[in-house]
Amino acid sequence: MTLKQFVKPAGAIAVFAAIVLAGMLSSSPRTRAIADDNDSNESKIQRGFEIAPVPLNLDGKDRELVGLGSYIVNAQADCDGCHSAGPPTEFARGGNPYFGQPEKINPATYLGGGRNFGKISGPPSPDIISRNLTPDRTGRPEGGHTFAEFVQIIRTGKDFDHLHPNCSATRTTDCFPPVPPFDGDLLQIMPWPIYKNMTDHDLRAIYEYLSAIPCIEGPPAPDPRHNDCS
Repeated sequence: MTLKQFVKPAGAIAVFAAIVLAGMLSSSPRTRAIADDNDSNESKIQRGFEIAPVPLNLDGKDRELVGLGSYIVNAQADCDGCHSAGPPTEFARGGNPYFGQPEKINPATYLGGGRNFGKISGPPSPDIISRNLTPDRTGRPEGGHTFAEFVQIIRTGKDFDHLHPNCSATRTTDCFPPVPPFDGDLLQIMPWPIYKNMTDHDLRAIYEYLSAIPCIEGPPAPDPRHNDCS
């Protein structure tokens, strides 16, 4: 057999082996899991855009993160359920699904905060009111918080606004008793002990989505729900 005659079948065998190896790799559990995960994320991103109840500003945003963030916020975490003024204004007129109506979120209150959860202890405890999550004129959500601050809020419950500190000699109203278990440095009601288990990627997606929704000005300053939209 000449060298040329030998090379041809050897090359064919090599090609066949490569095809078999590729087939084995593509059918491996790990490869299938990666493919399924990619398909799952794609479907979540698409679904996120389908269910976003407000126009989204995608300028300078990562489109995939915005879509995934919308899916988490609107299909999993029910953020608007708490970060609106409550059921009477959460849904647009004729759009309350609890009345058997086709669901339609009220864009005028969407994630603008204002739901009053009442007091978690006796006086002088303040009423716990949900915050405005929409972006301000900086384009950053929740009143201009950076992503690092947003992560710290979700991971630790830190209240950067200090709206309900512990009572002291200089603070005697709208404050928590200065005794355990009350900690005025932490957000109350907000389920950050659950959300802290989210991945960094999920939190980035939520932040990106909240940066893309319209700003809601809210009540006039100095109400903590007020946003400077322009």
